[in-house]
Amino acid sequence: MATRGIFEAQRFVTSEAVEIELPAAQVPTRMVSGIIDLLLVAVGVFLLVWLVPGEVFAADAALGQVFVIVVVALVMAGVPITLETLTRGRTVGKMVMGLRTVRDDTGPIGLRHAIIRALAGTVELWMTLGSVALITAMTNERAKRLGDFLAGTYVVHDRVRLRMLTPPQTAPELADWVAGADIGVLPDSLVVATRQFLARAGTLTPAARAQTGSELYAAVLGHVAPPPPAGAHPEQVMASVLAQRRRRDEERLERADALRARVLGQPS
Repeated sequence: MATRGIFEAQRFVTSEAVEIELPAAQVPTRMVSGIIDLLLVAVGVFLLVWLVPGEVFAADAALGQVFVIVVVALVMAGVPITLETLTRGRTVGKMVMGLRTVRDDTGPIGLRHAIIRALAGTVELWMTLGSVALITAMTNERAKRLGDFLAGTYVVHDRVRLRMLTPPQTAPELADWVAGADIGVLPDSLVVATRQFLARAGTLTPAARAQTGSELYAAVLGHVAPPPPAGAHPEQVMASVLAQRRRRDEERLERADALRARVLGQPS
């Protein structure tokens, strides 16, 4: 992941620093998922109570108390921990709604994450009737509840098609300059931040666009020589540099593949 600040990035980044959108699940969708899980738990508890003979608990009150404790522990922690661990972040409700819990770095969760989320859920979901979880989820862009913050996780849409942002293009008036420019190694964080800025510049306020653009422009020029022609628009310069960098990387990979084919021969 990229660093924060003007180089902030909250999404997937490929090895070529191409950003991929992975949308977080919103509060209404998570609520529906939770309601489905709650209904299934209620049905399961009803069936369990109905199948177990009542005479057993009538003869031994202590046994009845143990039974209640075990059922409550299973409902609050045992079942969600088991499901999320075995399915790598999914419950029945999440399966129905196409959701999955992942780590903050988008990797699959494990037993530790499931335990932390379940233990936190006993307070924010059960003891407060979901009010704490709802308030917490509505105050952050990833709709994370308290258990997600403690476990370092969040919930994503598992069925969406990942969408790669359109790569920047070379400005025609800068083609000759950028083709002969010496472009150094650009940090991935800078590349991602510049891509984000160019893709969303039209949605920024003029002041924010000017400030962020000037900071990124200065950072990019620190890795490029000679400087662009006088009067060149900074956003066109940044787009041209990124497009040229991508083209050179593609050519380098093609040369490496061709050399490997000559040395090793074509696969049979």
